[in-house]
Amino acid sequence: MGSLLKDRRAVALLLAATLTVMSNAIISPGLPGIGEYFAATPNADLLTRLLITAPSLTVALIAPFAGLLVDRVGRKKMLMIGSGLFGVAGSAGLWAPSLEVLLATRLLLGMGVAMLMTAMTALVAQYFRGPERGRFMGLQMTFINFGGLVFIAVAGFLANHSSFYPFALYLVGLIYLPILYLCLDEPNSQSDTDGTHPSDAGQDGWPMVLGLGLLLMVLSFSTFYILPTQIAFYLAELGHTDPSTAALMMVCVTFAAGTIAMVYPKLRRALGRGGVLGAGFVLLATGFFALGYVEMVPLIALASLLVGMGPGLIVPTLFNSTLDAVPMRHHGVASGALTFSLFIGQFISPILSQPLIKAGGYHMAFMVFAAAALVGAILAIVVFRERRTGFACA
Repeated sequence: MGSLLKDRRAVALLLAATLTVMSNAIISPGLPGIGEYFAATPNADLLTRLLITAPSLTVALIAPFAGLLVDRVGRKKMLMIGSGLFGVAGSAGLWAPSLEVLLATRLLLGMGVAMLMTAMTALVAQYFRGPERGRFMGLQMTFINFGGLVFIAVAGFLANHSSFYPFALYLVGLIYLPILYLCLDEPNSQSDTDGTHPSDAGQDGWPMVLGLGLLLMVLSFSTFYILPTQIAFYLAELGHTDPSTAALMMVCVTFAAGTIAMVYPKLRRALGRGGVLGAGFVLLATGFFALGYVEMVPLIALASLLVGMGPGLIVPTLFNSTLDAVPMRHHGVASGALTFSLFIGQFISPILSQPLIKAGGYHMAFMVFAAAALVGAILAIVVFRERRTGFACA
């Protein structure tokens, strides 16, 4: 990994990756305060929770088209446009006069995130190949989550002063622009897809592998995102109303994901593709099962650590395995589809969890999502286990 950190292109992409965690969870510590401020707005409870996942809806809608356009517009140019839009639209929460306007700016933020993630994934696919790409994606998850740890910790501090101050952190997207401009270059896509590399032609059965990978991505993030969308409200119900307590749980999540991503390459070699993916889902299930039975802050923090480890294993495995399977000429479309599935899972999470919470409380919601994660573990092991011909379904 040391050699990757000497590559200016890798460093720029790793910095850009730290923006993705900010798109949603950065405002989680101030969510109850925002809800109280706009309490007179109809359906304020649901709309306030949707502030976290609203960008995910826009990303989900735009990402497939971004995947088609990334080759025409240019990967570097799209990444820079996305970073700029991220900074402008994200920080608009500092002045939004109503909950409706704030929600609209969050949707616009999603456009920037769609451009960022699609262009970033396409650049990674062409800058790096094979084991080097796997190492980079593990390092990328480390940067995403440790960057998120810093940003969310700062957001918790800012939320103690005002629930709206965390929106200022989105201005980092504008700060990154000169770095992206100076360090990145536009790869020659024609030379990279001439069929001379084994991955250019793809693997047998790749459409089914891609489809199942997308399904597992939706399942993992619709499950995982119950924590950033509901943890502040769950803690308040237990009597832990300090915003910094909710920020602590999100710090635990990002710390766990970043830490396990650091050892991802070793776990990948030891457990295999299906094993490491299944382990990620089992960690998710275990964390949510524990959340359903604990009420003390240290134990909730421990459960949050388990939940956070899940995406640290799931995301790099799904991205790397599907990109390895898909022909190089379809990497733009595959990148957009993977981005779509990740964010549509985030968006539907509160839509799925809120009725469960109203019907049976947080315990019922946590148990249902834990069961869903176990289903994901079974699918992951069955579908993505390695065989001599590649994927199990190949």
